[in-house]
Amino acid sequence: MTGPERPPGVHTRLPAADWEDALVTGNGRQGALVHAVAGLPRATLCHERLFWPVEEPLAAPDTAGALPELRALLRAGRAREAAARVVGLAEAGHPGYARTRWIDPLTGAGTLVFTPDGEAGEGGVSRRCDHAGALVTEELPGGLVHEVFASRADDVVVLRLRARGGLDGTLSLTPVPGEPPSPATWSAGASPGRLLLRAAFARRWPGAPAGYALTCRVVARGGGLRWGADAVRVSGAAELLVLARTSVARPGEEPPGPDDSLAALPADFAALLARHAPLHAELFDRARIRLTPPGRPGEPGSTAEDLLAAGPGPELVERLVDAGRYAVICASGELPPTLQGVWSGAHAPPWSSGYTLDGNLASAVAALHPTGVPELMTALFDLVEPLVGDFAENARRLYGCRGVLLPAHLSTHGRHNHFGPEWCLTFWTAGAAWIARLYWDHYSHTGDTAFLRERALPFMTAAAEFYEDFLTEEGFTPSYSPENTPADSDGQAAANATMDVAAARDLVRNLLRAHRVLGIGGARRWARLALRLPGYRISPEGALAEWAGPAGPVDQADNHAHRHASHLFPFWYEGDPAFADPALRAAAVRAVRARLAWWRGQEADEMAFGLVQLGLAAAHLGLAEEANETLELMAARYWRPTLVSTHNRGALFNVDICGGLPAVVAAMLVRSREGRVDLLPALPAGWPRGRARGLRARGGVVVRRLEWEPGGFRAELTALAPRRVRVGLPDGTSAAVDLAPGRVRPVRAGLPG
Repeated sequence: MTGPERPPGVHTRLPAADWEDALVTGNGRQGALVHAVAGLPRATLCHERLFWPVEEPLAAPDTAGALPELRALLRAGRAREAAARVVGLAEAGHPGYARTRWIDPLTGAGTLVFTPDGEAGEGGVSRRCDHAGALVTEELPGGLVHEVFASRADDVVVLRLRARGGLDGTLSLTPVPGEPPSPATWSAGASPGRLLLRAAFARRWPGAPAGYALTCRVVARGGGLRWGADAVRVSGAAELLVLARTSVARPGEEPPGPDDSLAALPADFAALLARHAPLHAELFDRARIRLTPPGRPGEPGSTAEDLLAAGPGPELVERLVDAGRYAVICASGELPPTLQGVWSGAHAPPWSSGYTLDGNLASAVAALHPTGVPELMTALFDLVEPLVGDFAENARRLYGCRGVLLPAHLSTHGRHNHFGPEWCLTFWTAGAAWIARLYWDHYSHTGDTAFLRERALPFMTAAAEFYEDFLTEEGFTPSYSPENTPADSDGQAAANATMDVAAARDLVRNLLRAHRVLGIGGARRWARLALRLPGYRISPEGALAEWAGPAGPVDQADNHAHRHASHLFPFWYEGDPAFADPALRAAAVRAVRARLAWWRGQEADEMAFGLVQLGLAAAHLGLAEEANETLELMAARYWRPTLVSTHNRGALFNVDICGGLPAVVAAMLVRSREGRVDLLPALPAGWPRGRARGLRARGGVVVRRLEWEPGGFRAELTALAPRRVRVGLPDGTSAAVDLAPGRVRPVRAGLPG
């Protein structure tokens, strides 16, 4: 199975209508949305920390004293009244709770636009993004060529403009369109060699930036530059080079001034690209998945819009794996990707484009470990650890508990103040346990015991301490299965959501393992906590129930017409030993199929990451065709011709499934838990042959190569440390294999007919 590989990337001939049609590039910290509109080269520049201060970070409401009342309301089946009671207590405690509060939004730093003199030239538009080098190129009417990348070597966005016969026009730098969400003092100007845009925010509080500066060094090769008050005139230049860097004030700092360090960088596009490209390529090339025959690069001149129009299939899926991994790598820096990655072209993006912890963020980062870039995952831990004080305050004020309680949304703080009478998010207690699973997975994939001891164990312990105090003989009450309402209830407030049960069970198992790995005492408390946790329930229809029991007179019946699939949490990672019970496993299969049946309908067109949750569960359960169907639904509905994903069908720039779709594909090829790796656990009939390299599994196992064709497959395995693992084969057999660093163990077997 050898042959030339198709260069990873995207090509479209469709012009951009606005920033949501942009091709993207980024180095994790700096980002650029490249979107020539009406033939004008345009790039919106972004920074991962540019969260505009809008909402005062009110403390979580003090509802701990009302906990017995809330539980009594749920026991009486009065879900809506319980949610309204929290809102009433919040409003009584602070007038700011008279309206729904949001997090501070991610906004763009500014937009560079080049306006050529005279009429627009003739010709079409060709826009490309090289995923291996993170270089965006636009060929525009009149012979204009616009190239952009965000350098990993120099932390600068580099832009080059060229045109046949030279460049004549005006280069301007302006804020992103629209009214800022809160007051700011702006200063903008042009001076020899530089364009500058600065903002000092009027609203300041701990955790939020005080302002930012966007500095653009401008250099022309040939021709001349004439500096105006806020723009630069370009005359007869053979090439225009811009080096742009956004600097965001850290909390407690004053707004930054111009970045004079840009002057030290070479004014040489090729040299800067040569320093950057290998750093990005090394990350991107760690893993590769191909589902089409080798040596098949696609039709000459084919575009992403052609590919999308042809409908979902192996070629589209493999292209989306590349595109998704590319976007998430570009958006992973000191912080993980927001809802929109590192990019924003608006002051008021949907849901403020922060971090949504009840599903979106986990989807965005889901492929980092399986595709071999674990160092990018540490950004998530760097996000949450400075906010542990807020999380502890949430637990104390809302429930009178020790430990930590995470909000569903966060950006500049971790206070649990976004909720309402319908979306009763303070009742969702699974957030810390879910993040704790990601801590454990990082250890499991890397074998880093120092990380386990110093970072993972403290967070996992705090997450479990909350449950030690919160749990009663009735289990988890209040509880919440994200955004879903039991079919027979009047509200989302609930008792014993299966997600809460599953996440807590997972947390306790991993804590017990962590104590064993580290050889430290104190694990008995977690064994005692495990005995207090509820089990799972099978619904009257025979499916794994989304709520593990009734809430008083309310049975809490399943509602499958819903975008989330939170009750399938046990199957997104290693699984729960409870599902060794054939009846429970069969119920889980039925639950996957019931939710998938709803997704097939035309009404199911929002929140694409719900398909990620469903696909991961299907892959874990070995449901190959169901897992593939989730991929085909994602591929058909949620990607623009730029091959950047959307939140709803064809709408709302969003990177959730940029991480989620590759994760589902990887899960169909490799399934793992500590001590076991299963190869091709969910291979659909539509992928008769394919190959992958660089996939990672729990226990530090590396699947260096995996190739299959009708009748057989072969794999090469190694590991980060010596270990024995049981390797499961597609025919249902398994074998013990000893692995060690630097030693490759081949595995060969037939494939079921």
